[in-house]
Amino acid sequence: MTEEWQRGFYRRSLAQRQTLLAHGRDLGPLGEAQLQINATPEHDLVIENYVTDYRVPEGLVLGLVVNGQPYTVPMATEEPSVIAAASNGAKRVAQSGGFTAVIQERQMIGQVVLQNVTDPDHVITDLLMHKAELLQLANAARPSMQKRGGGAVDLQIRPLGSFVSVDLLIDVQDAMGANSVNTMAEAVAAHLRENGYDVLTAILSNLADHSLVTVTCQVAFADLATAALDGETVAQRISALSNLAQVDPYRAATHNKGIMNGIDAAVLASGNDWRAIESGAHAYAAKNGHYRGLAVWTVGAEGLMGMLELPMPVGTVGGSIKLTPQSKLNYQISRIQSAKELAQVIASLGLAQNLAALRALATTGIQAGHMKLQYRSLALSVGATPTEVPTLVAHLATENHVDAAKATALLREMRENE
Repeated sequence: MTEEWQRGFYRRSLAQRQTLLAHGRDLGPLGEAQLQINATPEHDLVIENYVTDYRVPEGLVLGLVVNGQPYTVPMATEEPSVIAAASNGAKRVAQSGGFTAVIQERQMIGQVVLQNVTDPDHVITDLLMHKAELLQLANAARPSMQKRGGGAVDLQIRPLGSFVSVDLLIDVQDAMGANSVNTMAEAVAAHLRENGYDVLTAILSNLADHSLVTVTCQVAFADLATAALDGETVAQRISALSNLAQVDPYRAATHNKGIMNGIDAAVLASGNDWRAIESGAHAYAAKNGHYRGLAVWTVGAEGLMGMLELPMPVGTVGGSIKLTPQSKLNYQISRIQSAKELAQVIASLGLAQNLAALRALATTGIQAGHMKLQYRSLALSVGATPTEVPTLVAHLATENHVDAAKATALLREMRENE
């Protein structure tokens, strides 16, 4: 049931919505002020029922070497250990020459799906006979893209039982291109309907397996060693963890989540759609019918070798990519010029993230480094000031059991003893 303050909410001005929300949820004057301080008036034109901005911390990974070029990469994330881990992995790989990233092609897929198909062979033959015409129709729907050197370049057809998927392969240049792909797919769908086909849907696919990035690296054994373990032993354990992620979906899910920790943070900071990248990555991980780890690590004669392949259909122009002042600033920070370059850098960051996570698992365990960073967040959450945080974190590190109640008690004790 709609509450009284919610009625006609979307028709209200930004200031009215903030006041209604503050009163309707008893946020008080401080809560209403927080809504106002964090709001960006332009964002009222971007989303429905806008009230304020939800801010995420942004940091930098320094010295990520990709194809011989060092990069400074902005990352937006609230998870304490993500940037620390990415920096750790990037540094170890840089010492052995950095990452090599390759993109063979960069095309998005627009699906036009036919249903109630009784003779798929006849349908496929008919569609292929009119392939050039269908591509021309698609390009006519977005002529500016073709003028820039892109556009619909190919058409593939997949029989799916009583369905047939007509897949338009579209070169979107430096854009992510979702809106253009949808427009072109709908133009082809309209033509097919006029010619008697039962069209179910027309929309892009986020499984962008014609926009794959392949990243490789090698890490010397010496750069993997710890005080307790030699580098070759660490490499063998990392390889074993990698093998486990190929056969066990329970481990693969966490393996891939670690990769996406870095990728999502960089995608968000670049103004791209991290949800599209996330869905495409997980779909690609299960493409062969078995969900597997996206990154693979093997032991060679001189070190540990890593490889990551996944779809990375990011853009550097169009849509909401440079909608906010911060995303614009982030491109100045990274100095990334093209969509291909951005895709290569972000995928490399994912492999760096995975290396750091697996090395931690293979040696001290994931919590050893993670918890110190988590303690900082816990200290802030219980009200410690920035100057009190280091002391409180040091106290928390000596405790066998740590939770918010313990942190609050230790903070109170610290203040009483001042």
